[in-house]
Amino acid sequence: MSKNSVKKDKKTEKTDFSAIKKLLRYARPYIPAIVGSLFCSIVQIAATLYAPVVIGNTVDYIIGENNVNFEIIFKNAGILGGLVAAVMIFQYLSALLINFASYRTIRDLRRYAFDKLNSVPLSYVDSHSHGDLMSRVGNDVDQISDGLIQGFSQLFSGIVTIIGTLAFMLTYNWLVAVVVVLLTPISLFVAYFIAKGCHNMFAMQAKKRGELSGLVNEMLINQRIVKLFGYEKRAEERFAVINSDLKVWGQNAAFYSAMVNPCTRFVNNVVYVAVCVLGAYLVIRGNGLFGMGTFTVGALSCCLSYANQYTKPFNEITGVVTELQTAAAAATRVFDLLETEDQPSDKGLPELTDAIGNIEIEDVYFSYVKSNPLIQGFSLSVKSDQRIAIVGPTGCGKTTLINLLMRFYDADSGKITVEGKDITEITRRSLRLSYGMVLQDTWLKKGTVKENIAYGKPDATDEEIIEAAKKAHIHSFISRLEKGYDTVLGDDGGNISQGQKQLLCIARVMLTHPPMLILDEATSSIDTRTEIKIQQAFEALMKNKTSFIVAHRLSTIKNADLILVMNKGNVIEKGTHEELLQKGGFYANLYNSQFEH
Repeated sequence: MSKNSVKKDKKTEKTDFSAIKKLLRYARPYIPAIVGSLFCSIVQIAATLYAPVVIGNTVDYIIGENNVNFEIIFKNAGILGGLVAAVMIFQYLSALLINFASYRTIRDLRRYAFDKLNSVPLSYVDSHSHGDLMSRVGNDVDQISDGLIQGFSQLFSGIVTIIGTLAFMLTYNWLVAVVVVLLTPISLFVAYFIAKGCHNMFAMQAKKRGELSGLVNEMLINQRIVKLFGYEKRAEERFAVINSDLKVWGQNAAFYSAMVNPCTRFVNNVVYVAVCVLGAYLVIRGNGLFGMGTFTVGALSCCLSYANQYTKPFNEITGVVTELQTAAAAATRVFDLLETEDQPSDKGLPELTDAIGNIEIEDVYFSYVKSNPLIQGFSLSVKSDQRIAIVGPTGCGKTTLINLLMRFYDADSGKITVEGKDITEITRRSLRLSYGMVLQDTWLKKGTVKENIAYGKPDATDEEIIEAAKKAHIHSFISRLEKGYDTVLGDDGGNISQGQKQLLCIARVMLTHPPMLILDEATSSIDTRTEIKIQQAFEALMKNKTSFIVAHRLSTIKNADLILVMNKGNVIEKGTHEELLQKGGFYANLYNSQFEH
């Protein structure tokens, strides 16, 4: 193994144990339940460890034929029955309490993770695979539950059992106890080296599992595109590569973790045999060694039982170590999400309540990657009731400008104001509610048609929803559905056409009736006849409103008050349709190219 690999493993191990400490902070509200569980474990272990004492004493009263003290045997049998009952009761209570603490902690952790996804900057979501993020909130949190919290309880029980059995053995025969203690480190060294070897494998397994979830999510969401372009074979190949890697890491991790138990069991059996041989010798000898008292058959049976109980927790602890490795790797991924810096808070800032559409953009600079400048020194003055069209080749910065207006991203420098108020000094929610946005890429949630239209105004009446649908020219289609407005749509509206999805999104905006509009190819999936009607509806909707229209079909923006022609993040031309055609520049070439045959 290289020095770099060793350094990486140490760094990962440190990070993982740091994640365990962080998890304990989330479990803090349930500390009483955890303490109660540990107390019940101690009582259960004490009862378990006292049972061999009762059995050993009973054996010593079975001396030979016609020499059995049945009175003491029956008495000890009653005590043993009580101990067994106590073990069952307190074991149940311990499991009940630790499960309560575990699942409540995981519930809170998953809730925090989901809330975090709603508070991180959009750039974080854009830069991570959605499937990987889903895996962190789902699979990784489950791994934490199965490993860290449950494993902690087992680890505690194992340690208490080891200490307890050692103490009991010392009261019987210190020589037997010394032999057991001297041989035990062999088991620990074996477990340590194997666990250390599989640590990185579990981390890689978690990473590959996240990649696999991301690919499956990508293929399912875009299933139509996959089939359209015949991508199935390549998707299968990509899946096979990741799945193969996951299989390799998973098999290696499983193999190494599976080796722990047999290896430690072998060492433990050696310990058991050593106790058996030494104990038998002491019983046969009759008188004790080194001034020790007589070692009886009952004491031997008791020590053998303790030797078995003493080594058993080491097997469980090594298994727990494996679970801890898996869970710690998962916890690291979850806390990477939870510790991502939130978007700057706007708590306490005033809300935008008087927007009518006066917007000023002053010397704005922005880039997604600092080394690759996009928008540089952009300025624009927009008055209420103006219609601003934004055109240009793909990647020129049209969508970026929209992202800045909506504060999905913040400008690196410069200022954007609405009604004279800097948008960084008002709440994001009030700013975004002042815009109505219809995108080329539609989004519908799984729910009824009514719920989808009322997404931005959940308290809307049925009459308002129907009126918005009529304005969007989708009422007749909805009426023909089996349950009308109560028809349940599939994920992302999968059971209706793309054009119908877009009409529902348009109805959603018409219901909220915002003072400013952003239309990003809003009619791209609609037939020409319906588009004419929608344009008429937009005419009414855009009246006395500032509207930003992103268009590729330049014939749809002839009536815009101002056309911005963008290229490589800069406005290279601006003016009305006629003015730009007369210039014979970039816009004129772009416009004429759409009508060349």
